[in-house]
Amino acid sequence: MVSAAEMRLGQILNREFYARPTVEVARDLLGKVLVNGVTAGIIVETEAYLGGEDLASHSAHGITDRTRVIFGPPGHAYVYLVYGMYECLNLVTEPEGRPGCVLVRALEPIRGIERMMGRRPAARRLQDLASGPGKLTLAMGITRAANGADVTRGALVVREPGKRRRLRITVTPRIGIRHCADWPLRFIIPENPYVSRVKPALF
Repeated sequence: MVSAAEMRLGQILNREFYARPTVEVARDLLGKVLVNGVTAGIIVETEAYLGGEDLASHSAHGITDRTRVIFGPPGHAYVYLVYGMYECLNLVTEPEGRPGCVLVRALEPIRGIERMMGRRPAARRLQDLASGPGKLTLAMGITRAANGADVTRGALVVREPGKRRRLRITVTPRIGIRHCADWPLRFIIPENPYVSRVKPALF
């Protein structure tokens, strides 16, 4: 149950938060609050996508029209379409020119829940509303129109929680990819019922 203190959101994360190693940002985003307009949810699951030899990352093939934002300034949104129907939200990390981003995989809804449920009529339970990257973008109204958006200002931002929780973080391999599938780059709050699904922890 979300407390009244957690409903009061803290400051927006600044660019320095994102201008760090991708794995650090992926861990530190857990417990933060993703906000888009009147909707908001606590981030409970993330995945890190690196540059270089990480063949699961879109940036592995270098700068293209699609991936240019990943190589740009940190603290921007990278939104893409998967399976021809689901949009996924990533947050760009690392200093400019160095590729890296974090996929936001699941949220615990805390604000605008009625609006979110209206966008996701297939969700039978609150726990199913944003328990996956495609589900959460639908519920939050995040589309590819937000690709390249500066998430340190505007309608789409990430904020500190109003009340800090003590978090136990579990690390697992990433989900739903073919390349580098065994890399330990998925981070979850394991006891949280809004996580997309639990896999065996690596550590």
